[in-house]
Amino acid sequence: MRRACEGSGRDGGVLFRGSNVEELHELISTRFAPHRMRVRDGHGLDGRFRCVHEGAVGLYELGYGADVDVTPAGPLDFYNVHIPLAGDGALTVDGRRLSCALSVVGPGQTVSMGWNQDSVNRILILPRAAVDQALADRIGEPPRGPLSFEPVLQSRAAPVRAWLDLVRQFAAFTDSGLAARSPLAKGHFEQLLLQGLLDVQPHTYSGAAAGRGTAAVPRAVRRAQEFCAENAHEPISVADMARAAGVGVRSLREGFRRHLQTTPLAYLRDVRLNGVRRDLTAVAEGRAPGNVTDVALRWGFTHLGRFTGHYRAAYGETPSQTVRNGRRSG
Repeated sequence: MRRACEGSGRDGGVLFRGSNVEELHELISTRFAPHRMRVRDGHGLDGRFRCVHEGAVGLYELGYGADVDVTPAGPLDFYNVHIPLAGDGALTVDGRRLSCALSVVGPGQTVSMGWNQDSVNRILILPRAAVDQALADRIGEPPRGPLSFEPVLQSRAAPVRAWLDLVRQFAAFTDSGLAARSPLAKGHFEQLLLQGLLDVQPHTYSGAAAGRGTAAVPRAVRRAQEFCAENAHEPISVADMARAAGVGVRSLREGFRRHLQTTPLAYLRDVRLNGVRRDLTAVAEGRAPGNVTDVALRWGFTHLGRFTGHYRAAYGETPSQTVRNGRRSG
């Protein structure tokens, strides 16, 4: 629940350890954001709050040592990743109960949390300005609104597991003597965490941003990207994309090759795969009816074998595994 990390560079400090509810509440409200905290059943607090790193991103470890309910006073204005290390908890984001506590929420979203006495969370904080800048580098212009991530991180997906390993490595790095001696390496590590999350976790700009590098994108290519984002669920073609962009098919292909290192058809497929993953997650969590075949056909994938291969390459698991894993974690 942190507002932003302002580059203090402080690492490794224990900010709180003890039973004083008011002290911990004031500390989190001051350093993170105003919130309400209720200790259930009148049990005593046995909390610990540690600063692992503060810089362009922030990394903290927090455990309450009691069953607590926590609700920020208003919508967030930063990105907050909860990575459970021990115990259990439940989050509700924008009125939706998440299937697991491993999650990311961001600006404009409302969240409430409940943690049991054994819970300990690693909390990664990404200021909105840092995410906006990384996104602008990818799509060639400032985003028109805050990026929203799919809130549940699928820990069984290989790319997500690799990113979580990176967070663990960063925590170990900041605790080492090397981190204090190499601020440049620390800065590179921060960018790895930020850019990696944009690559592994579906979000509202995935079609425009996923793995596309940082080259400025010309207007015609951006128009084609926007057309894909708005019409990927329709039976559109590369010729349709070119017409929307106001250029010929050959020019569009050259623009995508030069500026996005892909083809228009591959780009459209990636946008549709992102749509498939969102829909399969909704099916797994019981928020939508259907099965893998229904969702694949809805997004224009008629050859299920090739579809499964593309999906596995993108997300490290098959579509059926996404559904099974989502149901199991729920």
